[in-house]
Amino acid sequence: MKLLLLTGMSGAGKSTAFKMLEDMGYYCVDNLPIQLLKSFVDLADTGTLDKKIVVGIDVRNGNAMKLLPDILQELDEDDKKFQVLFLDAEDEILIKRYKETRRNHPLSGRERIAAGIKKEREDIGFLRDEADYVIDTTHLLTRELKEELEKIFVDDAEYKSLFVTIVSFGFKYGIPEDADLVFDVRFLPNPYYDTKLRPFTGNDKPIKDFVLKYQETQTFLAKVTDLIKFLIPNYIKEGKNQLVIGVGCTGGKHRSVCLANEIFAALAGDESFGLKIEHRDIGKDALRGK
Repeated sequence: MKLLLLTGMSGAGKSTAFKMLEDMGYYCVDNLPIQLLKSFVDLADTGTLDKKIVVGIDVRNGNAMKLLPDILQELDEDDKKFQVLFLDAEDEILIKRYKETRRNHPLSGRERIAAGIKKEREDIGFLRDEADYVIDTTHLLTRELKEELEKIFVDDAEYKSLFVTIVSFGFKYGIPEDADLVFDVRFLPNPYYDTKLRPFTGNDKPIKDFVLKYQETQTFLAKVTDLIKFLIPNYIKEGKNQLVIGVGCTGGKHRSVCLANEIFAALAGDESFGLKIEHRDIGKDALRGK
């Protein structure tokens, strides 16, 4: 029997993950009363149920959550094998998702959503600490969450606890609020002032050739990639799940896009973490008619 306990923060995507795991062949039981968990596992272990099972556990169990540590210990002592998948997201994103769906947090009552989130973190924090897998959905699209689940539970690929997002942006549109590291590349020559180059973006060869021909660019890339490669394994060791690296120029169209691509390429060969790239402001000047 392969038993997975699916838990995490309300609004982090557990319902979506349940549907995905069901499509992957798992027998899914959501919101099982904690008092019945051990009996359910005993029943499943007799072969009565499918061999791949997901049980959803979250704060809807109320005060019974306090019983869970002892029950999990009993399962360990009975040599019942299980894994814990914890879905998480940043508080600001959870609040935004609740507002978009016009739902209230199950623990907020008459208080603000933020109060419910704070209480939930206190109630289920021990599960995050004990989880075999922690997936932060703050920056994940639905298809990206599916890809992560398939890698772990279908392909049996090695789990990557850290997901790195490289974001190019324009300072005139503001620094990404969720950026952990920000690199300012406005010190480099700006192709914007060449009218022949201006229509292109950092994804195009003419801009790439212009930006990368300077020694300052090469020195910057060498130092930055060396720093990031030093930091990533230390972030993983400390349990960090998301790292957002911002690369900014004036408008987010030329230099930052080119250099974000170069940093992405330098990191792409490392399989110890997940990696993706976003060009936040690449088309904004065109939209504004500039």
